[in-house]
Amino acid sequence: MHVQSWRETYRGLIPDDLLDGMTDSAALERRRVMWSALAARPDPVQVAIEGGQVVAFASGGAPQDHPGYDAELHTLYSLRAAQGQGTGRALLRGVAGALRAGGARNLALWVLDSNPTRDWYVRQGAREAGEKQDGALREVRMVWDDLDTLAD
Repeated sequence: MHVQSWRETYRGLIPDDLLDGMTDSAALERRRVMWSALAARPDPVQVAIEGGQVVAFASGGAPQDHPGYDAELHTLYSLRAAQGQGTGRALLRGVAGALRAGGARNLALWVLDSNPTRDWYVRQGAREAGEKQDGALREVRMVWDDLDTLAD
């Protein structure tokens, strides 16, 4: 689901060879390590299941690259077939609520500047607050200064 959502979302936005390489043995091992580490942490994870299949997931926790922010939305991925049904919004709010319950007051994330979900985050109440260049990719920091406005 993770790879499929990346391919559906990022095709045409990032180099095809990066997307196509997501299933080589090294990439699969990196993803296995990432998921094992995520499962071992107490960070909130929300999963949406339809018809017995995972169609979307979100996770958050301590900020990795957002000075001045209490929490970071680490992941929010959805299959195209599950988009537009409120699933992403519910997952985002669920993670935000758990982070708020843990003491976080605000939230940040990085999104590709060309990613259409950037506008979706704005509709959820985020604002842009800086950018960074990572090789050929430019990312924009999206933030919620008051987590109470987002959490359920």
